[in-house]
Amino acid sequence: MALVLRYVDKEGCIRERFFGVIHVRDTMALTLKEAIFSTLSQHNLAIHNIRGQGYDGASNRRGEWNGLQALICHECPYAYYVHCLAHRLQLALVAASKEVASVHQFFSNLVFIINIVTASSKRNDELKEAQAIEVPTKIANGELETGRELNQIGTLKRAGDTRWGSHLDSILVY
Repeated sequence: MALVLRYVDKEGCIRERFFGVIHVRDTMALTLKEAIFSTLSQHNLAIHNIRGQGYDGASNRRGEWNGLQALICHECPYAYYVHCLAHRLQLALVAASKEVASVHQFFSNLVFIINIVTASSKRNDELKEAQAIEVPTKIANGELETGRELNQIGTLKRAGDTRWGSHLDSILVY
């Protein structure tokens, strides 16, 4: 679990800092709460000073009764929950892209192709072999630029609805 703290410094400026990666044995709300409280305590940060919390919206974190936000609010009543705005933006971008028929069709076809190719080691190997032949040919014909980190044979990447950047990764040519 990654922990990021947002706080107000002595000058009254809002700061956000990556605090660390915490190993958790599972993602149950109680386990996550204990890990957060333990980490904050180890760094002498008072738990009762928590004023807000934000997560990606998974049910084990946002649940009003048994989720992580509820468990923290039970001990820290001023720790208001806000759905992670970056995650909301990702979901909004994906939803908006589905409203443009050509974009939606493109990514639907791309997901289908990626699923077909990556489901078989043989098909994946055939794609890499075809790329290994095609790239030098296109370079020789002047169709591709050459240079550092260009025209690398990469792997197909699936696009996910929660990360718009994954859509970009799925269409980039390495």
